[in-house]
Amino acid sequence: MSHPSAAGDPAAPGTVLQVSPLLPALEATLAERHGAVRLHELPDPAAYLRAEGGNVVAAVTSARFGVANSLMDALPRLGAIVHFGVGYETTDVRHARARGIDVSNTPDVLTDCVADLAVGGLIDVMRELSAADRYVRAGRWTTAPYPLTSRVSGKRVGILGLGRIGRAVARRLEGFGTDISYCSRVPVPGVGHRHLPTARELAAECDAVVVTVAGGADTRGMVSAEVLDALGPDGYLVNVARGSVVDEPALVAAVREGRIAGAALDVFADEPNVPRALLESDRVVLLPHIASGTRETRRMMGDLVLDNLRRFLAEGVLLTPVP
Repeated sequence: MSHPSAAGDPAAPGTVLQVSPLLPALEATLAERHGAVRLHELPDPAAYLRAEGGNVVAAVTSARFGVANSLMDALPRLGAIVHFGVGYETTDVRHARARGIDVSNTPDVLTDCVADLAVGGLIDVMRELSAADRYVRAGRWTTAPYPLTSRVSGKRVGILGLGRIGRAVARRLEGFGTDISYCSRVPVPGVGHRHLPTARELAAECDAVVVTVAGGADTRGMVSAEVLDALGPDGYLVNVARGSVVDEPALVAAVREGRIAGAALDVFADEPNVPRALLESDRVVLLPHIASGTRETRRMMGDLVLDNLRRFLAEGVLLTPVP
């Protein structure tokens, strides 16, 4: 049997399967335009897959949930997995490709908002904006001035992972007169910032490290205890990538013991659960995975999901396939 997406042929008529919760507006459009079946809302998903799995040609999911290998294998005609989000590590792309399934994500449209938040987190944790806000609200300003904090301008900032988001962070930080270095597998062509080959070397050379590297098995625990020790008691960590990139127990210990100055975190190892030691620390800025969480960006992400799906159903190819 030929695959629906083979040789650029449009997919044969079939079912669009929504695997996970999505934005209400996107869910409504998927249902209205494509008759999408919401697998996660069915009373017996396994029974549905046994009866109707052979009709599914495309699956739409979120970066948080992805599509499990077992689900792929239950969908013999599946030709495309369309992700809402830039991340796709929750889907085994290698397994999908072995099955002849194409995979897409939503790059570029969320770059600016994630980069904005990364810089905002850096400013917040270094100038202690959130902590100072709590200080005022608690009435403590009436008894003593707030302690001095660390300036951002002119600092040495390292970017771990110089992809689209990392480069956008670098462009913003240039406006602060920072000395920017980065770590990636190989030097990025056309980039004038200094390249360092390992996360430890980057941390040792910088006052702050901003994590923008992709998640997945290759980067799991990349920010290790050794990296945090290299960052040191005057160093700051900002993570807008994935919680898996940071060794969270090592980070908790480093914060508790004062071995780093502070951290701004938008992602965690077991979201939405956050270690108590981080919740109790005034030196940590905690955000509920909102880097791309603006109305404008989420709308553009939803539009790109629909564009990918339409392109696949019409032509058998995806608009933004993952590399």
